[in-house]
Amino acid sequence: MAQMLERYVYKNQKKMRCGYTTGTCAAAAAKAAAQMLLSGRKVTEVSVRTPSDITLTLPVCEIQMKAHDVSCAVQKDSGDDPDITNKILIFAEVSYIHNNSNMNKSTDMTVKKCDTESERSDTAAVKPQIIVDGGVGIGRITKKGLARPVGAAAINPVPLKMIEAALKETAEAFGYEGGLQAVISAPQGVEIAKKTFNPQLGITGGISILGTSGIVEPMSEQALIDTIRTEMKMHLADGEQTLLITPGNYGQDFLHETLKIELKRSIKCSNFIGDTIDMGCELGAKGMLFVGHIGKLVKLGAGIMNTHSKMADGRMEILAACAVRAGAGIETVRNILDCVTTDAALELLKNEKILGKTMEQLMLRIDACLQKRGGDNMQIGAVVFSNEYGLLGKTEQADELLLKITADVSSEK
Repeated sequence: MAQMLERYVYKNQKKMRCGYTTGTCAAAAAKAAAQMLLSGRKVTEVSVRTPSDITLTLPVCEIQMKAHDVSCAVQKDSGDDPDITNKILIFAEVSYIHNNSNMNKSTDMTVKKCDTESERSDTAAVKPQIIVDGGVGIGRITKKGLARPVGAAAINPVPLKMIEAALKETAEAFGYEGGLQAVISAPQGVEIAKKTFNPQLGITGGISILGTSGIVEPMSEQALIDTIRTEMKMHLADGEQTLLITPGNYGQDFLHETLKIELKRSIKCSNFIGDTIDMGCELGAKGMLFVGHIGKLVKLGAGIMNTHSKMADGRMEILAACAVRAGAGIETVRNILDCVTTDAALELLKNEKILGKTMEQLMLRIDACLQKRGGDNMQIGAVVFSNEYGLLGKTEQADELLLKITADVSSEK
């Protein structure tokens, strides 16, 4: 059973409990398995220091001890974060590496005992060979642009270092000079991965072992932003210079059904439009085209770059301002401000026969705000639609960006 981590953060005036990452679980399981392999004694809990300098003591379960390998698991605890991997078991099977030139042959792959302080000091310099791989339920990298090479297990660099460090530390503590191999697995990960971004990222067969701090902060937006960054890097590594971005499923449906563009070409940015633009500039993208529902993208007309309702609304105010520019009277403006949904406002504008002109004004506002955020070196644009009214408008450079994207898609076929 997972340890309850008594560490809290405050989000929106709520006290929320932190958890620990799959990377921390993998390192802890590997360390416990190595301790049991080298000592021959059962270990029921293990201490591991996270990159955030917090030491956790975690329960160990599902122990299987054999002569030359040991397997055990640590259960993931996500705290109050709505993490799909919460309560999953992360296994590590640690075994001796055979035919290792550094192996202590006189002991036939057994532990070299350290009887004196000088011997312990000598063995501190030992650097045993360490191999870490993924097993059942851990994804495999199939596309370039991710943190690890194609063909590697989806164990991110920080967790990988944690696992390696745990194995080296344990080997040195026991004076073992041979090699150790750890295979990380998560049998539940095969099904869980289907509900994650992994298939879109080119990670097949399982989940990723993740974490940079070792600690999960609840409701963390940073994890989603990091995923967007990873997906952008993958697309750029595939040679795409113009990135196609949608806030969510509506945008992807419009791409597929109306623009006839394959969904694999697009990146979901959720509400993080400003962060996505910033990352595109940082990563060297040449162009970005946002395709989204007016309910989200209308906010760009006021420079609102995080479109989540908790950050700001202003949808009706922006539409009302654009309607004034399009010639709307005061009564029309009042009625727009009383609307609850953008579709209701669009219906009103259509009835007043100023929908087209209002959308032209909105596109000018969106374009100006996108250009300001993207800067001189980024070609950027937007396509805005409604499920009820279809295509509503495009910014000045949208058609040119669409041509570049469709040309890239055609060249891939």
